[in-house]
Amino acid sequence: MGCQCAHQNEENDNEILKKNENLEEPENLENNNNDLEQKDEIFGLTNQEGNDPAQLKGALNEDNNNFEIHDNNENNDIGEEHEEEYNEQIIENKNTKYADYPEKMLELINKIRENPSYYADVVEDSIKNIVEVHEEDEDEAKPKIIYKKKVKVALAKGEPSFRECSEKLRNMESLPPLEFKNDICVPLPDNEEDIRNPSYLRDQVKVLRETSNIDVYFKDLIKIPEVAGLLMIVDDSEKSPGRKRNAVLNREFKYIGINSKFIGKTFVAYFTFSK
Repeated sequence: MGCQCAHQNEENDNEILKKNENLEEPENLENNNNDLEQKDEIFGLTNQEGNDPAQLKGALNEDNNNFEIHDNNENNDIGEEHEEEYNEQIIENKNTKYADYPEKMLELINKIRENPSYYADVVEDSIKNIVEVHEEDEDEAKPKIIYKKKVKVALAKGEPSFRECSEKLRNMESLPPLEFKNDICVPLPDNEEDIRNPSYLRDQVKVLRETSNIDVYFKDLIKIPEVAGLLMIVDDSEKSPGRKRNAVLNREFKYIGINSKFIGKTFVAYFTFSK
């Protein structure tokens, strides 16, 4: 795979369909957890506080958006002089809430690598979250295929890609776990402008390559680990299908770097892999 991936535009990653250039927060969807309860336990995704439903299914069907609700309910009451301070507190709260994202992603990725055939069931069960959306002013005959209405992650094919991925996982042998390596983690930008700059990630990786070996890298904007991991494995993107999956499930890779953070209202995570 090598260095040629360094020239691929990070816009080839998951295409996020959003309004005002911000990822929309998922809203609660219908909860049907009984059929995945056993899988969740095997993949270590049950709620750490011991609450039902299981965390994986819950994460794929709903998202705790208390911070966002809190933002919307109170932002008009704080006064302009305190708005900047308030917004900084909101971002700090979100970063605290999602501080364990790298750890959870590493755990999930390694459990998929170690038991790919079992994760095939998770992929198949997630097909029910694929929907078609007819946006205003668009041809009704050409709806957008997305994963969940409020996450709004664009898919190229939808169900066929999920079926193909599930079949691939069932026929895979177990892979060794990846080891987290700090010195290949990409530094996080300070502002949302850098997040949207196609050259930022590429330039940072170029600097890292002077001291570390990096074979593949990509950006992801989904803050829910279970959803992010699922869509990386299915990898049904329009422009570069399979690129993320091939990195996550590459037997030759031994190391992974994950760095994530809310910058303004945008969540961003950078993934790097090396041999």
